[in-house]
Amino acid sequence: MKQGVAASVEHSRIPFGEKFATILDVGASRGQFALFSIANFPGAAIVSFEPQPGPAADLRKLLGDQITVIETALGPEPGTAEMHVSGRDDSSSLLAIGARQEQEFPGTGTDHLIEVRVSTLDAETSRPLSRPCLLKMDVQGFELDALRGGTETLKEVDVALIECSFVELYEGQALAGEVVNFMTAAGFRLDGVYEVAYSADGSAIQGDFLFRR
Repeated sequence: MKQGVAASVEHSRIPFGEKFATILDVGASRGQFALFSIANFPGAAIVSFEPQPGPAADLRKLLGDQITVIETALGPEPGTAEMHVSGRDDSSSLLAIGARQEQEFPGTGTDHLIEVRVSTLDAETSRPLSRPCLLKMDVQGFELDALRGGTETLKEVDVALIECSFVELYEGQALAGEVVNFMTAAGFRLDGVYEVAYSADGSAIQGDFLFRR
């Protein structure tokens, strides 16, 4: 709390069940999920991926001796890319921020662009992984692209928590059905949808999708 970062409370309502040995935290921001993981899965090896220099530096300062921080975005292939940095930087994305995102979540429009390194989950993950392994992914519409770069790593993942959208918030993003189809083909089943955000008209916007092998 002294660093202005608190453990993510919403994830305490998700019935993980397992005592994970490895946690891959993709889209780590300033460590909200890492803090939750340290408290709930003591002893787990936590690898946090965060491409933005500011949040990555804060993450190292907060938890650097307890986790591994890798300052890169994840995608289907390595390279560099422009990141659309949001006015609320945890809403930043490699995709352009769409009008619906700004409408539903005021203050999350693009503030500026930065160039970030892009790698793949397979290239950045040392395998074999200690199991059971949890993959948490929250990369603002780029989830399917990041998953496509991790097909070998996914073979060693037991549970995945992936934020998916029912409507297009970021330009060209894959929607929930596409992510579910990909994960099904990779040997997972959808076990539940949690923390669903709703629009003012009552329609669902996005949620945390829990997959189990």
